[in-house]
Amino acid sequence: MASVAAVQAQTVRPEVVASDLQNPWAVAFLPEGRFLVTERPGRMRVIEANGKVGAALDGLPRMAAGGQGGLLDLVLDGDFARNRTLFFCFSEPGPTGNSSALARARLSEDRTRLEDVKVIFSQQPKVASSAHFGCRIVESQQAGKPDGLLFLTLGERFVRKDDAQKLDNHHGKIIRIHKDGRVPADNPYVGRAGALPEIWSHGHRNVQGATLSPDATLWTHEHGPQGGDEINLPQPGRNYGWPVISYGENYGGGKIGDGITAKEGMEQPLHYWVPSIAPSGMAFLTSERYGRAWVGNLFVGSLKFGYLDRIELTEPFKGKVVREHKLLADLGDRIRDVRQGPDGLLYVVTDKTRGQLIRLVPN
Repeated sequence: MASVAAVQAQTVRPEVVASDLQNPWAVAFLPEGRFLVTERPGRMRVIEANGKVGAALDGLPRMAAGGQGGLLDLVLDGDFARNRTLFFCFSEPGPTGNSSALARARLSEDRTRLEDVKVIFSQQPKVASSAHFGCRIVESQQAGKPDGLLFLTLGERFVRKDDAQKLDNHHGKIIRIHKDGRVPADNPYVGRAGALPEIWSHGHRNVQGATLSPDATLWTHEHGPQGGDEINLPQPGRNYGWPVISYGENYGGGKIGDGITAKEGMEQPLHYWVPSIAPSGMAFLTSERYGRAWVGNLFVGSLKFGYLDRIELTEPFKGKVVREHKLLADLGDRIRDVRQGPDGLLYVVTDKTRGQLIRLVPN
């Protein structure tokens, strides 16, 4: 564990953009100041620039909404202005249970429905669980431009934690695929017997935060058990240890496995939290809207303690964690997602039955 979190005097004020959202999970930014938000029970809505919340969009697939499952992450295609394409992940029902799935679709011109919806990836196998779906999506880049590939984070479904160490399933994995679902030829396990070719990295628990740094490095964070939430920089073919190594313990106490925190062949986290903050959402700040000192900081929502964590690194966008600051703690709301908007400001959504979309305004 790196630094002790510091409580910082409020340097931003929350401005409510929209209210009465039911357990919002993700926000994306549409042209002309509009927003697109997912609600976990299975709805997607357009929010006007003035905060008016639209009706639920038509065209979404059937979902296994319940527990931690439902409609989860959302990203717009890098060429959305031309093709109106978006990607979303959700808990997909099946005869033997459910799993995380990734779909692509097109937002209709009148913004009332999704068209040409197609599931391009389904986590295998499906299991009877309502927990640990993971489900953050990142569009990867090369030379500062989208390269046609997507990362998707996948939880180990809680009841199948040992699967995270096995390569014949998608539990506790990060995968990498083309935008039509094809497997990239340079994925680390392509051609390896007994390994699923979509896998990028394994040994994860429940990754609910993912973002790219400006140099196109993938950053993620994942929920530990009781303690041991982690920040990682997943590399191809690497093993991130769960459940063999962990800085946490079982719920209610007691060691996990052999109770070890390191093992040869398994990666150490860049940073970990004890106690757990239950992280969700993750974004780098690239703008100077809050002053130069915040540029290159990492922002992570805390579900457990209800604040936005501003994380200083040894260098902008890279290095070790040196300091943490709690923002929006006075709200006391579970922060589910955080993104930088086209205006350079940070936006969060709060996870509650009457959740909000909030803009952080500099004081």
